[in-house]
Amino acid sequence: MPLHVSSHPLVAHKLSILRDKRTEPKKFREIVRELTWLLGYEAMADLATRPEAIETPLEPMTAARLEPRVGLIPILRAGLGMVDAMLELLPTAEVWHIGLYRDERTLKPVEYYNKLPDAASVQVCLVLDPMLATGGSASATIDILKAWGAARVKQVSLIAAPEGVATLTAAHPDVDVHVAALDSHLNERGYIVPGLGDAGDRQFGTFAGPASEPGHGADGETAEVVRRLQRQIEP
Repeated sequence: MPLHVSSHPLVAHKLSILRDKRTEPKKFREIVRELTWLLGYEAMADLATRPEAIETPLEPMTAARLEPRVGLIPILRAGLGMVDAMLELLPTAEVWHIGLYRDERTLKPVEYYNKLPDAASVQVCLVLDPMLATGGSASATIDILKAWGAARVKQVSLIAAPEGVATLTAAHPDVDVHVAALDSHLNERGYIVPGLGDAGDRQFGTFAGPASEPGHGADGETAEVVRRLQRQIEP
């Protein structure tokens, strides 16, 4: 699974604003959108094109048109903040929502919403989720998309943890992953460190207070799941 970590200075600059705990939800949403645009541009650099005859104001020519149909699959809810930027790049893309939440005790994904049509209607799927943490939600989503018939899948996230990359690599070695940064590790609650906190809460202003702050209140079962993930990627 090729992992692509952006080296663009604008990505690094905007990511520093996103990480800052002082960044308010409105600004946070704006930066998520801007980063998604930049990462989406990079993620789609290898899509195929087909020749098409057109006429410019001066003369006929053979131009290039995008060949595959592309689907955007935001993982609810945090992935919603990435959709508009991708639609600016690909106005004709289809958008299909998959709802997964992470059980805070087991860190395993639980599916609660899926409105994919009966058969695949696109050739390339871009899974959108700001954080690739344990990798469980991403792997489960890609399982669903492959069973649906998607020929090619890419993961686009803002920040990834090594544990999540390892999980996704083991489950789907053919999936390209595009991120703005690969961070240090997961803490015992399954949050990416240094990370940026909970991407959904910070986008939508739903921070529930100190008890839900990243790094607080881990239970033994959750901590053990994270430790197992970390052991899997140790050399």
